[in-house]
Amino acid sequence: MQSRLSAAELSAAADALVIALACAGDDAAFTEIVRRRHTRVRRFMYRLCRRSALGDDLAQQVFVKVWRALPRLREAVAFDGWLKRIMITTWLEEVRRDKLDLAREPDEADFGSHGDTTAERMDLDAALASLAEAPRLCVVLAYDEGMSHPEIAALTGMPIGTVKSHISRGAARLRELLAEYEGA
Repeated sequence: MQSRLSAAELSAAADALVIALACAGDDAAFTEIVRRRHTRVRRFMYRLCRRSALGDDLAQQVFVKVWRALPRLREAVAFDGWLKRIMITTWLEEVRRDKLDLAREPDEADFGSHGDTTAERMDLDAALASLAEAPRLCVVLAYDEGMSHPEIAALTGMPIGTVKSHISRGAARLRELLAEYEGA
């Protein structure tokens, strides 16, 4: 569908309006949604898989799913939670499908294209990779996405006690692995 607003107007428009237009089939509004959310989605996927190319592929899968399902979104204000659910589902599908080698060392190119080459970030990413899939997901959702335990439980389908345990043990393991940064 042809956009009712120019690219400049869409860029300045409130999220709710852009999302509502995209739900109505406005291609330019959907493009604006992707522009606004792409970095966040890609960073989330990269945190979980540690591979730039795979993070890009998974982010693209997320936006394809969003495009297909947008007409069924009931409320524009629910978009970010709905997007997060699609991100998590996409990640879990990839894990189930491929049984990824998540502990492998990322290619040097992975760090360069991710935009962060600091030793601390590389060590944090390596420490995250040492966690099992479920604890890593819970830790990333809690600390990177700022989600509460009940929100994580609702999105992942895990019992809240399991979520709390994954976060607690995962954070403790990260603290142990990154102890050398205590004084830094």
